[in-house]
Amino acid sequence: MVTSSQPRKQRKYRYNAPLHIKSKFMTANLSEDLKKKYSKRSARVIVGDVVKIMRGDHAGTEGKVREVDVKREHVTVEGVSVAKADGKEEARPIHPSNLMITKLNLEDEKRVASLERK
Repeated sequence: MVTSSQPRKQRKYRYNAPLHIKSKFMTANLSEDLKKKYSKRSARVIVGDVVKIMRGDHAGTEGKVREVDVKREHVTVEGVSVAKADGKEEARPIHPSNLMITKLNLEDEKRVASLERK
């Protein structure tokens, strides 16, 4: 845990954190109905969740999570891409803080248990 309040040290901590800690940074807010159902504000984003983009150029777009990159703290969503200079479409990475989970992927029993635990 970082004890310094200096922004540069906060950034350095987040950037150099080990993957098991960076994984905890990969959370997004839950939609209103999911908040009421599970009594939680946020959950970790995993592949298969349906998310709504809340900020940026693609705000309002809903799509399924295709890829979660814990090392770079980015999420790739289906249907969200950016045109490169040569005309090719490439998936646009989005930070999970700019997402809202609207439908959870409940295939993993451990995830269901963690959502339902108080």
